[in-house]
Amino acid sequence: MSDIRFSHGNALLSVSLNALRAFESAARHLSFTAAATELGVSQSAVSHQIKALEGQLGVALFRRTPRGLVVTDEALALAPTLTETFERMARLLAQFHDGKRREPLTISVVGTFAVGWLLPRLAAFEQAYPFVDVRLLTNNNRVDLVGERLDAAIHFGDGSWPGSRATRLLETELTPLCAPTIAALLSAPGDLARVPLLRSFRSQDWLSWLKVAGAAHIALTGPMFDSSFLMAEAAARGHGVAILPQAMFEGDLANGRLVRPFSQSVSADAYWLLVPKGREPTPALKAFEHWIVEAARAGSPRG
Repeated sequence: MSDIRFSHGNALLSVSLNALRAFESAARHLSFTAAATELGVSQSAVSHQIKALEGQLGVALFRRTPRGLVVTDEALALAPTLTETFERMARLLAQFHDGKRREPLTISVVGTFAVGWLLPRLAAFEQAYPFVDVRLLTNNNRVDLVGERLDAAIHFGDGSWPGSRATRLLETELTPLCAPTIAALLSAPGDLARVPLLRSFRSQDWLSWLKVAGAAHIALTGPMFDSSFLMAEAAARGHGVAILPQAMFEGDLANGRLVRPFSQSVSADAYWLLVPKGREPTPALKAFEHWIVEAARAGSPRG
């Protein structure tokens, strides 16, 4: 059995690593049985390890009550640190594969781009750079690169974000999209006055398109969404007409969930890759930045 040895003052304390693991699991589950199942040992083994740990530390860690197992104050002080330590160890060990360390890369991506462009191409990146361990988060175009400890983010906008170095990826054209049942009601842009217009926080998108289409008199009265992806889903379910970047919804257009009722479109902002200024890029970030810029420039195929 492996022990951890550390000194406290003039004393040398030796603690079983297995006992610490048994205690952490039992404290988290408040159950010796659940801890035994998680660790793949018997309940009596967990009980023995915890009793040994209590003897080594000289304190009680659990109390049995009519309502079940309860941790003591000493256990409450010890358990969170152990949980965090074991989780950090697991994350570090997970980075090693086939004798090589995989480098984590945490990216926060606006949901529309993640689903409509990045995910269909992510396998190609992973095949080209197998040493990168991608951790993908989504955002609604609001993110704190430094505060959230992100390596990079992908946003939609004009490229002006303080504290970030922005690289343009894709420009967009916006156009109305809706379900086939709604499209059947629309023969000219003026008919949009008879259906809900689904909106994002960017109200100027509809205003610009209606002006180009000669229907600037139509009032914006439909519901508002904080996510274009959610707005597109509402449109596909027949709740109204959404103004969206068509390139991000080619899959829905191909399978008929969404249709484009009018030919007019308007130019909008672009999708940008953001990285924190002043931070030395890791090899994983350099690989991703090179790949995504080239993929966006080439219009690389999906998959």
